[in-house]
Order: sequence, then structure tokens, then C-alpha cells
Amino acid sequence: QVQLMESGGGLVQAGGSLRLSCKAPRMITSVFNPKTMAWYRQAPGKERELVASITRSGDTHYADSVKGRFTISRDNSRKTTYLQMNSLKPEDTATYYCHDYSYWGQGTQVTVSS
Repeated sequence: QVQLMESGGGLVQAGGSLRLSCKAPRMITSVFNPKTMAWYRQAPGKERELVASITRSGDTHYADSVKGRFTISRDNSRKTTYLQMNSLKPEDTATYYCHDYSYWGQGTQVTVSS
């Protein structure tokens, strides 16, 4: 059973923007709301790394490599977590995964061309 579903990936030129979404369709709101939600990414040949996280109260954390360019947010009423990615760079190319510290999504591919 799919607990987390990502969407919004694609091919974009350097300097462009994308917004990723992560929905939790099978999760009831009272379970989703307290969760810390996170986005990770994994590039070919590299380990999966934390990109950003957001707590139930809206506190956020970002990897140094994306600070000032990416913004994580959540809409509890929609059980959805977002990742707004601006000023994209070729090194941002990776499969992006949503994680609630119990489940992983299937991933969405982001490719940034130079």
C-alpha cells in the first residue's frame, strides 16, 4: 500500500523552478499532522541525503546546499508536503523522495540541464 505519493518532477533548465508535492492519501489527518515530514534526494552513485524537513509546528531545516533556493511547506488539511525549488542547478539532479520517518514515497525524478 502506497502511503506517500510524490509528483512534480521533470526536466528543467538551470536557473528554473519546480514544485514537488507529496500526498499521504491513506493517512488520516490526526496521524499526518503531528509528523515531521522530509524530502531526501539520491543522485546516481551517491548516498541518499536529507534536503529539507518540516516539523508539525512548521520549523524547517535545510541542507546547506539548498538554503536560500528551496522552501519546504505543508498543508495539513490536504495531508500534503511541498518542496519549492528555485534557481535549480545541474547538481540538483536526483530522484527526490518524501519521507515521514516511517515510510518512503516511490520518488520523483528531477533533471536540471546546464
